[in-house]
Amino acid sequence: MKRGNFVRESLTGTKKEYTDWTSNMASKAIKRKPYAADIDRSEKQMEATIPDSVREPLLGNSTHEPQSDRYEPTLQPDLWDGKGQECLGWIHLISTFIARSVRKIGIAVSQFGSLLARFFRWSCSSHGSHNEQAILVGLSPIQEERLKFLRQRLNVPFDSSSMKHQDALKELWRLAYPSRQLPPLKSDLWKEMGWQNSDPATDFRAGGFMSLENLIYFARNYPDSFHSLLHKADGKRAEWEYPFAVAGVNISYMLVQMLDLQSGKMSTKASSHFVQLLREDEMAFDNLFCVAFEMLDAQWLARQASYMEFNEVLKSTRIQLEQELAIGSISSVQEMPSFRLLKR
Repeated sequence: MKRGNFVRESLTGTKKEYTDWTSNMASKAIKRKPYAADIDRSEKQMEATIPDSVREPLLGNSTHEPQSDRYEPTLQPDLWDGKGQECLGWIHLISTFIARSVRKIGIAVSQFGSLLARFFRWSCSSHGSHNEQAILVGLSPIQEERLKFLRQRLNVPFDSSSMKHQDALKELWRLAYPSRQLPPLKSDLWKEMGWQNSDPATDFRAGGFMSLENLIYFARNYPDSFHSLLHKADGKRAEWEYPFAVAGVNISYMLVQMLDLQSGKMSTKASSHFVQLLREDEMAFDNLFCVAFEMLDAQWLARQASYMEFNEVLKSTRIQLEQELAIGSISSVQEMPSFRLLKR
């Protein structure tokens, strides 16, 4: 009996403890449900516990910062008051004055430079005219006469209708090819002499009739050199050689330019030296032509030049002629160093 009572009391006690435990758990769960007032109270408590360093913004100043700790930009005093505007006005006036002064100085310098340039041009021209007059005054009557005759020669163009000019062209053929029959004045055979066209009259141009006279003089007075250059007998020749006759016309024209014969000023060093050669040699220009032709061919061979390089060789020939004419001790073409190239 005692055992059965003990079991019932145990079960009864256990059931009561279970009931008390579940009631306790329910009351705790009900207590956990938050209300609005509780939420507000909790937020205020959390705000109170958060440190100030966390609530501060990353940039700028916090509204909670003390006024003394905030950054306040220092304000500069207003420069645009009455006194500042007055200073600005003075600065503007001074800068305007300086700019105008610089402009006036520049104009004055430019005018002075222009005046100075005119003075030097006048001085040089006067000096050149004085030298020219000195050269012409220093000429003897025979030199003046020969110079005048030379100028008359170079002003005569080649005229294919003139019998004198036709006869001169025929004479050149006979001197070049003494054993050959004379061709018509218009024939492809003339190209063998070095004319570019079947009608030689079209090739004289700036050289004029005097260039034909120069070739005839060359053939008569230095036949060995003339035929040697005509037939390209000396040295190793290029596949495309310079045309002999046309080269002679170009040499004549080059000499006229070098000696400044057309202007009559005789302002170049070469012309002043050449005039002195007329004292001893009436045919100084023609002899100089022969020397120049031999000099051109010598430079042609030395350069191993071809047809397209003719103008360059002609320029270097002129330079060498000017250098040899400048030698003070020369009184005739025969005394020039390159004269020895000629063969009679």
